[in-house]
Amino acid sequence: MGAMKWKKLGKIFDPAQYKLPNDCTQFAQSPQALVFDDFVRIYFSTRSVDKSNGKYLSHIAFVEMHKNLRDVIRVSDKTAIPLGKLGCFDEHGIFPMSVMRHGDAVYGYTCGWSRRVSVSVDTAIGLAISRDDGITFQRIGDGPVLASSLHEPCLVGDGFVRVIGGVFHMWYIFGTGWKRFSPGVAPDRTYKIGHAVSGDGINWVKEEARQIIPDRLGADESQALPTVIAIDGRHHMFFCYRHSFDFRKNKDRGYRIGHAWSDDLVNWTRDDDNPLLDVTAGDWDADMLCYPHVFECDGEVYLLYNGNEFGRHGFGLAVLER
Repeated sequence: MGAMKWKKLGKIFDPAQYKLPNDCTQFAQSPQALVFDDFVRIYFSTRSVDKSNGKYLSHIAFVEMHKNLRDVIRVSDKTAIPLGKLGCFDEHGIFPMSVMRHGDAVYGYTCGWSRRVSVSVDTAIGLAISRDDGITFQRIGDGPVLASSLHEPCLVGDGFVRVIGGVFHMWYIFGTGWKRFSPGVAPDRTYKIGHAVSGDGINWVKEEARQIIPDRLGADESQALPTVIAIDGRHHMFFCYRHSFDFRKNKDRGYRIGHAWSDDLVNWTRDDDNPLLDVTAGDWDADMLCYPHVFECDGEVYLLYNGNEFGRHGFGLAVLER
């Protein structure tokens, strides 16, 4: 395979320019594409403020664009799925939601957030199904389809699902634990990318606690939001990674886009430099690159991603040059 290179096409969506549902303002995080015959719908997580305590609640909205991925057709006026019930795993937000077609339905794999006391959050992965071509989604139940377990004690989330050879494959993240990296600061979390398989997309078998992507920054590297695509017969995964602490304001420790490839969906070789997507000084993505989503449209391979401040100011696009 020859060298691959990402060509940045700039920021394509700024949430501040549109009226978002549920009184949400700013933030268009974790863009995820669903391609139609004559347009592309991109789901994202945006945020409202919980009036009871001033904390954020993440909601799923979408924008529809012409296939030039520049011209906006419409932005959803309602959220695609309501937040979870009192005490459920997705009570305080859904971020991200990964969508895929299955038969006549669209499956949405949600990452639900719920607040904790000693640490800020826990997460788990739910499934909601759309029968109206992805406009609205209904949960198959109030609980998750993949959650913490014996050797993955917390923070299971970011599920990305594709059917390959008749088998549902899910790449997701699992928390290895929380830690105070210095006295008097809030605990920070570390997570790694794992893999599970299913015959029906509902009942999953994990490769329990097997970290499938090697670390580049050492044991305290956090890896998030895997997305997988086949290019020229080889499987490619893109994800984001960062240091587990001092990453929010320190741009040298913030998120970057990582890459790995596999020929068997079991063993993955990490190669962040081919293709490399890096920050652009002075631009909307000068400090960080995060939450990648790779998809094919009209023969091109595109990557959606967020920039500075974890997607507060929208998302951009890159195209693969081969």
